[in-house]
Amino acid sequence: MTMRAAGRTYLTNLRAAVSYPFETWWGTIGFVFITVATYVLLILSTMPEFSLQMLGDGLHWFEYVVVSLTETVYRTDGWAGLGIVVLYALLSGIAVVNAVTQLRLVGVSSLADLSGIVPGLLASGCASCGAGLLGFLGFAGGLAALPYDGAALRVGGLLLLLFFLGRAGHPERCAIATEGTK
Repeated sequence: MTMRAAGRTYLTNLRAAVSYPFETWWGTIGFVFITVATYVLLILSTMPEFSLQMLGDGLHWFEYVVVSLTETVYRTDGWAGLGIVVLYALLSGIAVVNAVTQLRLVGVSSLADLSGIVPGLLASGCASCGAGLLGFLGFAGGLAALPYDGAALRVGGLLLLLFFLGRAGHPERCAIATEGTK
């Protein structure tokens, strides 16, 4: 298989993976739910202390916290920073819906495909501090020591999610060519 044919196959698989959640209502509902939950988690992780203090006082602060932290990300890094957070949420929603479908169809043996999403989700986060979920785990100081405040790690996480989706393809079809089809 030539490099061009492999690239074309990868892009076809990526397109199939991205479009899969919109083939059924349940997939779309799951995608929207996971995307919103991931966005909220990523936004809350931009300032964990602020989030915990405000939400600890009561859930009536939830809307204020999400809007305030979204504005903070925008004011800190502009549209690019906010775009990274939104792109992470969208790709995470797609990846989780596809992984759940693979798990439902193939069973526990498909858990190996889920390993590609975990580092991307852990490294994802706000564009203003770059800590993401790793900040909740206590690794924010290590990320601050990285060049460009961990921006390469965030882009690497996005590329890892895209690689996972392109490699897996449509969760109801096998993306691996057998000997007879080569």
